[in-house]
Formats: sequence, structure tokens, C-alpha cells
Amino acid sequence: MAWRPAIYTCTLVDTLPNPDEHHHHLNLTTPTLSMANTARSAPSLSPLTSPEPSAHTAAAAAVSVERLVLDICHRERRAMAMQILAKVMKRHEDVALAIWHSRSTMAALIQEIVSIYRYLSPPRLSMADSTRVCYALALLKCVASHRETRTPFLQAGIPLYLYPFLNTSSVEKPIEYVRLTSLGVIGALVKYDDAVAINFLIQTELLPLCLRAMEMGTLLSKTVATLIVQKVLMDEVGLQHVCSTAERFYSVCDVLAFMVTSRVEPPSVRLLKYIIICYRRLSENLRASFCLNDRLPKELRDADFIECLRDDPEAMSCLRQLLQNIGIAAATFQAHQQGGVNYIIRSWR
Repeated sequence: MAWRPAIYTCTLVDTLPNPDEHHHHLNLTTPTLSMANTARSAPSLSPLTSPEPSAHTAAAAAVSVERLVLDICHRERRAMAMQILAKVMKRHEDVALAIWHSRSTMAALIQEIVSIYRYLSPPRLSMADSTRVCYALALLKCVASHRETRTPFLQAGIPLYLYPFLNTSSVEKPIEYVRLTSLGVIGALVKYDDAVAINFLIQTELLPLCLRAMEMGTLLSKTVATLIVQKVLMDEVGLQHVCSTAERFYSVCDVLAFMVTSRVEPPSVRLLKYIIICYRRLSENLRASFCLNDRLPKELRDADFIECLRDDPEAMSCLRQLLQNIGIAAATFQAHQQGGVNYIIRSWR
């Protein structure tokens, strides 16, 4: 069975939120670009230079970053501003606040993202356009990571603008880079096990898009997408969502198994660990655990295959727990052979 989203294709741009409808979240009013406006709404930014700079140096660094944020709203200066900010934002913990609260900056970043939808199908995205939009996505990741901007970022529906990049089936490098960077934004939302973020991603059908990236992305994209699925499964609501229907459960299991058994690009140690954690979490649902007895790849029971995990105690512990959970589930249903399998089938109809 294939679990696929009903919407969020790159051709259905009309299903995406309109930035102008979210003034109360984005402060997207008519641009009035002045240093006074930015200074009033944006926070003081930490300096770019030494740990103990002079007051003059700190003020100059803050002004320069504020200037870059403002430049994003000017089309002719936007590319350079995004590139520089994407490279220095890790040194400024409040860059996210400056971007979020400055007028029209978020709208300009979204405009950059929407402008390349037409190059997704058929795929004809150039490397230059890919690099440019990746800078915009990196700034969105900065906003998604900040504790004060994460919730309004979700409330405004900003992640929906990334879904067309995850829905594409192209494996060309320019699109793959955009896919990976988009996954990074989603990963930033779930990094801190935020229940609000998890619920948003479940309600907007992100999981099928992650499964697609796990099937056709590069090793790095597969790793990030699998980590996102793992974070969703670790949430109780996420686990119940996946295990509530056979279609969802088997879709997740089939993609996990595909990555384990793939001969084209076998999983790395890190990816294999994430896969095992996903399986282990699924096995904590009794109904899913019973079905895993037949769905678990034989490689995960092969001592030679899992030899690479010898130096990772956490992964080995998860694998032992997984196999133990499956054994307990099998024994439980074997004790009720009269209705065990039939119960599983009926309960997922």
C-alpha cells in the first residue's frame, strides 16, 4: 500500500497559505524600510567579532546585520544579503527575531521559495537558482530553530511552502540540494520534541513526503528524513497516528525495509541506527509489533549485517529491545490463536 498526501503538489500552489493573510503573525505590512523601524522592532544583535568587543564594534556589527535583513526586501540586493546572513547567522542568536519582526522580510523569503515552483515539474532548476533558494531556506531554518519564533512560524503555516520540494520525484542535484535543505528546516522544528510542531506536521500530512525522501533521496536526505519520522514516532500522538491504519503502518514499514535491504546505497551506521529506533518505537504498539514479526528485514537478525553497530551501545540496545518486543507480541497472540490474526485484520479495516 502506498500512503501518499492528497495535496501539496508543486502544481497546487493555491493550496498554500497567503502571506498577506497572516499579518498578525508576520507583520507583513506595506514596506517602509528605514533603520528606525527596524531598530524599534528587531532585537539587539550579538557582535560578529571577538568575545569582548568594544561598544562601538558591537553596535556596528548589529547595524550591519540589521542592514542585511532590510536588504532582503530589495530584489537587487537580496541575493547577497541572504548569502551573507546565512553564513553569519550562527554567530547571532537573535538573527531569527530580526528576520521575523522586520517588515516584509519573511514575505520576501517566501517569494524566493515560490518563484522556483515552476522549475520543479518538469525539473529544470539551475544550480544557481538552487543555491539562491537554499540561502532563503537556511534563513527559514534559523527562524524555525528559535524558541521565540518557532510557534508563530508554525501558526503562519510557513512550512507548507516547503512541501512541494519534498513532493518532487526528481533526483537531479539542484533539486536534491533544495530537498535536503527543506528537510533541514523541518528537522529544526522537531529537534526539541515540540508537541505543537509534531501535531502540525501530522495534520498537514508531512510523513508521506518524508517517506518519499527516504525512498529516493541521497544518503544525507534519507538520514534527515528518517530522523524526522523517528521524532514523530517518539511522540505518543505520532505513534498512534501511524499505527491507526494498516495503510500508514505498512507504508512506513515498507520504506524502512527498503532502506535496510537496498543494494544500491546501503544505510550508513547513523542511518541504520535511526531505522532501528523507528522499528523499536513501532514495536511498542502491540498490534504493530505483531505485524513486524513478518515485516522486519532478515538483515536485522543477521549478526554479520549488524556487526557495524558493535561500537554503538544505544543502537544495539534498541535492536535487542525491538526483537524482544516482537517476541512478546508473537507469544501474546499465539496464546490467543482463535482470534489473534483475525483481530489484527479487523481492527485495521
